[in-house]
Amino acid sequence: MALKNHYRLGVDVGGTHTDAAILDGDLHCVAIAKAPTSEDVYGGILSAIAQVMALSGLAPDHIRYAMLGTTQCTNAVVSRQGLNRVGLLRLSLPSSDGIPPLSGWDAAWRALVGDHLYQLHGGYEIDGREIHPLIYQEVIAACDRMRGQVDCIAICGVFASINAAQEHQVAQWVSERLPGVVLSLSHRIGNIGLLERENATVLNAALHTTAERFVNGFINALGHHGISVAHYFSQNDGTLLSAEAAKRHPILTMACGPTNSLRGAGHLSGLKEALVIDVGGTTTDIGVLTKGFPRESSLAVNIGGIRTQFRMPDILSIGIGGGSLVRETREGEVLIGPDSVGYHLLQQAMSFGGDRLTLSDVLINCEPGRWPGPPPSAHHTLDASFCQRVYHAMIARVEEAIDRMKTSVALVPAIVVGGGSILLPDRLKGISQVNVPANFAAANAIGVALGQVSGQIDRVVAMAECDRASVRDALQKEAIALAEAAGAERESIALIEFLEVPLAYLPGNAVQVKVKVAGNLL
Repeated sequence: MALKNHYRLGVDVGGTHTDAAILDGDLHCVAIAKAPTSEDVYGGILSAIAQVMALSGLAPDHIRYAMLGTTQCTNAVVSRQGLNRVGLLRLSLPSSDGIPPLSGWDAAWRALVGDHLYQLHGGYEIDGREIHPLIYQEVIAACDRMRGQVDCIAICGVFASINAAQEHQVAQWVSERLPGVVLSLSHRIGNIGLLERENATVLNAALHTTAERFVNGFINALGHHGISVAHYFSQNDGTLLSAEAAKRHPILTMACGPTNSLRGAGHLSGLKEALVIDVGGTTTDIGVLTKGFPRESSLAVNIGGIRTQFRMPDILSIGIGGGSLVRETREGEVLIGPDSVGYHLLQQAMSFGGDRLTLSDVLINCEPGRWPGPPPSAHHTLDASFCQRVYHAMIARVEEAIDRMKTSVALVPAIVVGGGSILLPDRLKGISQVNVPANFAAANAIGVALGQVSGQIDRVVAMAECDRASVRDALQKEAIALAEAAGAERESIALIEFLEVPLAYLPGNAVQVKVKVAGNLL
């Protein structure tokens, strides 16, 4: 008999499919389901939940937690649709005014965000000393000019990641002057690097309405199925955000899809150190598992043409998926993707009666035994030699991407997941063993459902050798407290990462310290 309040439901919305998975209290997979992603996203979520609940045989009150991973924020930035008007208060004068806000943003982006960009007095030195005190009337004057013209306001101070006092003070003044305006504070988004942190904070503010939509949509979809439980949202480091945190920091959900696949792949395979190859309908995403969590990128991240700085998984995406379009140039060159028929595969691909040649058609021609179930009846005659050329060209591109993600020439194990993983052979160059675990097609939804909660500190500190142990201990305790506040069970919280990066160009033994802990939900 199924135990009530014992199971967790994970839903991942991809560009082609919306996947759902249910795990029991021991994190074993009970059921998985896959539905085409709908134009409104909501319909795909409803369908996936309905299918997985029916397959599991569970009642709504058996579900204890529900988690969503979504590409909505990524899609909004890439498509530049549904974004909020944003005002920016940069606390930097009289220094740091050589490069104006939104430098490097193209005209279209600037028109979308708006022109309420203000450089005000304030900011800190690297050692936490004020560059200049805040000027109350200056902040109030900027607020009055933005009244009714912006939906959200981003506040970014020089070295706010060292000392956030001025950002908090300005936030209080703005809230009093413009009640109801949503605020985004830079010290909660990024670290050192004023321009990249500022860019990420502006994008975070611009995504507020998008976040409201997917958070409320998920809650409504659960309610439609009678599921009334604690709900969480996946962020891009492989852990979870509460609904309120997702609304405040929607930018942290970007790139969570590949991260969920990495986490799910590690769980299904039992491997903690491996390369993960996630093949979907549009892209193949390759990442690296380290201690069971995705390896983070150490570089500034370009999102929609905008250079930002906040934590992101180190993912390499290439335009190869089950729905990728295939063409041949007049010179005989094979072109694969990056465009895809996406969730229209069963309507538009040649093998299903359509008129568009995709990698799925090539696979059915070259390797029909890899197709799940009986291959569809041929609707078009394809040239066998051409299909072989395409198939080998696809494998070569994947192997090249694998080589780019490896840090040495040594062979490494790979976990292959995603519905499009049937495209790949059982052997790949640079890989010691290709692992295809059970339930591989829904690894992303399983990754969402794993549901650990994290606490993370990313801070620049002055660290003398004699204080190193005490600084480390204090920051780790602070990260644990953050994880507890987010809903983690204290006894389960473990240290995932502790990284020190000496900043030789800054005075005072400055060190950038990153601490991440994670624990199970209560």
